[in-house]
Amino acid sequence: MGVSAMLATLFAPLAGSIAILFINRDQTKAIRLTALIIAVLTFGGSLLLLPGFDTSTAAMQYGIDVSWIPALDAGFRLGIDGTSLLLILLTTFIMPIAILTSFGSVNKHEKAYYSLLLLLQFGMTGVFMALDTFLFYVFWELILIPMYFVIGIWGGKDRIYAAVKFFLYTLFGSLLMLVAIIWLGFQAGGADLGIGFTTDLAKLRLIGPNIDADLQLWLFLAFALSFMIKVPVFPLHTWLPDAHVQAPTAGSVILAGVLLKMGTYGLIRFNLELFPQSSAALAGPICILAVIGIVYGALVAMVQTDIKKLVAYSSVSHLGFVVLGIFSLTVEGVQGAVIQMVNHGLSTGMLFLCVGVLYERRHTREIADYGGITRAMPRFSVLFAIAMFASVGLPGLNGFVGEYLTLLGAFRSPFLNSWAYAVVSASGVIFAACYLLWMFQRVMYGTNDNPENHHLRDLTKSEYWQLVPLAVLIIWIGVSAQPFMKYSESAVRAVVSKVEQIKFSRTTTATLPSAEARR
Repeated sequence: MGVSAMLATLFAPLAGSIAILFINRDQTKAIRLTALIIAVLTFGGSLLLLPGFDTSTAAMQYGIDVSWIPALDAGFRLGIDGTSLLLILLTTFIMPIAILTSFGSVNKHEKAYYSLLLLLQFGMTGVFMALDTFLFYVFWELILIPMYFVIGIWGGKDRIYAAVKFFLYTLFGSLLMLVAIIWLGFQAGGADLGIGFTTDLAKLRLIGPNIDADLQLWLFLAFALSFMIKVPVFPLHTWLPDAHVQAPTAGSVILAGVLLKMGTYGLIRFNLELFPQSSAALAGPICILAVIGIVYGALVAMVQTDIKKLVAYSSVSHLGFVVLGIFSLTVEGVQGAVIQMVNHGLSTGMLFLCVGVLYERRHTREIADYGGITRAMPRFSVLFAIAMFASVGLPGLNGFVGEYLTLLGAFRSPFLNSWAYAVVSASGVIFAACYLLWMFQRVMYGTNDNPENHHLRDLTKSEYWQLVPLAVLIIWIGVSAQPFMKYSESAVRAVVSKVEQIKFSRTTTATLPSAEARR
């Protein structure tokens, strides 16, 4: 059942993407319904991964290994652990909402649009399932194509600039990753284990930690730079605000909800697991960049006059907490990072949906153009408030859980060995309250007398279906996160244990007296 559910979750969107190409482009209703039905069925299929999943083990489950390119030992290797399971469920949950929100806002080339969205889902799901570095790279690159066109064709007035910038930044990082994959494969071929050149991630886990320290550092940097561009980590973040602002609402939701998590997932799956020595050695510098990103993103968000750009910079800030948690290299920190990936996808995705609702009614994103919206749209204001408070990190909502654990992990981390990381990062929470509350007050309760703000339509049935499920999960995780975190706990402990062993072995070696001293 588990293997069948995994294959259905992966290939159903691809089948749907191809099926839409055979529908007459004038049959827009059939195209929309096909895309939505496929996405909903895929989400239902992904839920079948849960009953047979063993939360007590860190091993990959539902494994598939089919030879693809024997000369390179590249194969169609799939499997999931607790970390990838949560991100797969996030992907399948977000996509029906993204498709539904497109029904009223996308009115041109709909056949191509919905086909590309499902192709994008296929690629993102594949990234979280791939257990072969070459297959992972194929899925990683595949995602560039549909997202480039989604931004470039259905985006705002500067869509071409934003699409090209997104493509070039990500492509540069991808090429570095490809070089590292080939280099790592040759290292496996030169090892005295009789493995030969391989892209099998399970075999590379045996090779990576034993590579010469200097070479391991270069491989670590090649992978890390590629993933940090995707996150994005300061100062590699400049493509993200442009992409968010110019993308259609569904594109922004997918970017924030899933696409950026590919970078943080890669940092755990490749950097921490394959290069534990380099992860320990560079934890401090990377966390410094994460802290700068948290504070910088928050400060820039505070001066924005465009609601969507404000949310985009808040995304840069909040993802800094994820990177900080990962490279705290503690169980609390990495667990916090994993659940914060899910939390950020829900709360920031919901904020972008709310911005989309406002834009559809007023065709402006300037904060100054709004005011007193809550009188005309009381139900919308409640859901907007839930998304806003979740992003602030209010206790009882999901954002608090992830941020608390990442800060706790950074504070306790023996690799960072300083409380300054946690204390400075905590200021990002305060800044988030400042800019989000300020924005919400101006938009919902401001004194703008523009009559257009007084007669806006409240939420439609379609918009309820988009926002309410997100609100339910935001509250559920905030009140009881353990049902979600239990899936990733074993995988996280295994990764952290591998890095801790490196630190322990180094400490032991450094404190042991030399043979001559003992004599």
